[in-house]
Amino acid sequence: MGYQTILFDLDGTLTDPKLGITTAAATALRHFGIHEDPENLTKMIGPPLHGAFQEFYGFTPEQADEAVRQFRLYYNDRGWAENVPYPGIREMLQQLRQAGKTLIVATSKPEATAVRVLEYFDMAACFDLICGAPPAPPEASKKACVIRNALSRMNIASLDGVVMVGDRRHDIEGAHEVGIPAIGVLYGYGSLNELQSCGADTITETVQSLSALLL
Repeated sequence: MGYQTILFDLDGTLTDPKLGITTAAATALRHFGIHEDPENLTKMIGPPLHGAFQEFYGFTPEQADEAVRQFRLYYNDRGWAENVPYPGIREMLQQLRQAGKTLIVATSKPEATAVRVLEYFDMAACFDLICGAPPAPPEASKKACVIRNALSRMNIASLDGVVMVGDRRHDIEGAHEVGIPAIGVLYGYGSLNELQSCGADTITETVQSLSALLL
């Protein structure tokens, strides 16, 4: 397929952030008197937080601002480290680097947090760019905005050979909005139905099958 520039989502694609994100989300919701079992909050893994609190809990933009603030109080303290790379991810990234691919992280996480996570797991050096969301406005964390920003910062004008890899519909829809194909991975937090319904160009089940596809 000739992919030369590969953009990766972070949560649910490179690392499994379940414990940190679901605990942080439960903590934020308790601030509003909403008691959710963290096991029921995997839906918060992937989408931009501001929009997710509005979509799933009917929060106003102002309430969502506060919910994100409460989320980050926990996440920035300890949740970011309650995270683990998927088995085989480091090896795949090293193989892609050796093959001369341009590797970019495109995440709706705050950029400083994404860098912190990837440095902690000794993966930051695998990437030509780690691109996350700026502090504001919330719209800038939408995946299409992050992808456009990443490509601009890398001075990539032609979209030939560019692909996005992610586990949720936001990754697929964001890629298509920009005009690039998207690979959906099933080892993360999106279901087969979710990835099919949003039009993933290719769907793959494991890190190993993803590696074969990209190489």
